[in-house]
Amino acid sequence: MITPAISVLTICGIAEIPSHGPRAVSHVLSVIDPDRPELTEFSSFGEHHRTTLRFHDIIDPQAGLVMPERAHMESILDFGSSLANDAEPGAQGHLLVHCHMGVSRSTAAMVTLMLQAREDASEEALFEELRAIRPQAWPNSVMIGMADDMLGRSGRLVDALRGHYAHQIKVQPELPKWMASMGRGREVEMAR
Repeated sequence: MITPAISVLTICGIAEIPSHGPRAVSHVLSVIDPDRPELTEFSSFGEHHRTTLRFHDIIDPQAGLVMPERAHMESILDFGSSLANDAEPGAQGHLLVHCHMGVSRSTAAMVTLMLQAREDASEEALFEELRAIRPQAWPNSVMIGMADDMLGRSGRLVDALRGHYAHQIKVQPELPKWMASMGRGREVEMAR
């Protein structure tokens, strides 16, 4: 739960979006590549509030690609604030956060929103909850670093991310090779 008005949390990839249409999604945070055309996957959804952010899932600058930036994280936190402000008494909201595959940008955004809403929660508990929502979660470390700073966590969120990566590698031993092939080897090293 993020706010009393948001009782269901979902993380998914673009291909999974249509399957959530019948589930009465009330709020959507879309994190997609800048060059991706507008998504048509929401055509089966009822009325919902949607915010779209456009940047690539990278952790080091690459020519022609858009790094996650502080302004993107500010937009995620603004979205989180709007969830509390939009709350209607007795409403049972459903928040869906997605990126291309539902693994990295969306999971980093969801942890950020969870921490923003529950400042007293332990970082480790939030990552445990994240794994329950999306077992394949591998949050973008650049986004998590910015969230740590912006939410005043003094490095605790980044430390918990290291533990999360170590857990993910233990239960999914193929992850280091896959992440390294995508230029994310630095994150694999964080787990060691």
